[in-house]
Amino acid sequence: MSAEPAIRIDNLVKRYAPAKGAKGTMTEGKLALGGVSFDVPQGSIFGLLGPNGAGKSTLINILAGLVNKTSGSVDIWGFDIDQHRRNASRSIGIVPQEIVFDPFFTPFEVLENQAGFYGIPAALRRSEALLEAVRLADKRNAYARTLSGGMKRRLLVAKAMVHSPPILVLDEPTAGVDVDLRRQLWELVSELNREGVTVVLTTHYLEEAEELCDRIAIINHGRVIADKPTRELVEMTREKVVAVTTGDDLAAAPAHEAFTRVEWDGARTVEVTYDKDRLSAGQVLAILQGQGLTIEDVTTREADLEDVFVQLTAGAA
Repeated sequence: MSAEPAIRIDNLVKRYAPAKGAKGTMTEGKLALGGVSFDVPQGSIFGLLGPNGAGKSTLINILAGLVNKTSGSVDIWGFDIDQHRRNASRSIGIVPQEIVFDPFFTPFEVLENQAGFYGIPAALRRSEALLEAVRLADKRNAYARTLSGGMKRRLLVAKAMVHSPPILVLDEPTAGVDVDLRRQLWELVSELNREGVTVVLTTHYLEEAEELCDRIAIINHGRVIADKPTRELVEMTREKVVAVTTGDDLAAAPAHEAFTRVEWDGARTVEVTYDKDRLSAGQVLAILQGQGLTIEDVTTREADLEDVFVQLTAGAA
């Protein structure tokens, strides 16, 4: 990967204008982004995660040129969005959450019109190749309104790529879609990334982010609370889980001061969360057996991205 980032965000602030409240009083404008800074490495799949209302959509809308920032700087492919807006815009493609195109156009017409908006001469347009890439060549002349939800999502990806941008931003691309469509979309995104496209992804499916992303930034309440390679981020939590099935119903959940958390199903299953720097799985089992538990089955689980996400966002609430 190049040392020069695909996107550089430095101390980005967005405060919305004051609004008129009850009895005509003015309320302070909402602070959506409070000094956000991070770099997106070239050639990476970069995850931008956060709870609802964290500021992700505001940040993406600033990248797309739909929202004006209050202060700070944003460079897209080396172009400052204030000084070189046209070049910055041509360097990025945005796939929005909402399905937005004229339902009475065909997929081919959708792509041709979008290419026209970017001033791409007819001889240089890639509409046919893009339809092939997103597996919609056989729907070239169908009305867009007749496409399935999955086809519409893929058409949005093709629409975002008509001007051959080196950066593709996908805002919750698999929200509300089925498992097979999610798999198809991720195959398409991974192929684009292998061809050199830098991908920025927002998603609520944390297992997908953990599998796909090279690096992840987590924002909460308009501030970055983590920005690390995915593996390092997952390893931030030192917790591990041991789940045991006992030979008899338990009267109460076992307890010990070294356990971080204990979950009990009210019968024979207990999950003990512990700090792996302090205990081993064997020591956990020894403690349980010392309390009189007869253990029939044991499984262990390492922490994953969801555990880290919950831990970090809860701590920053």
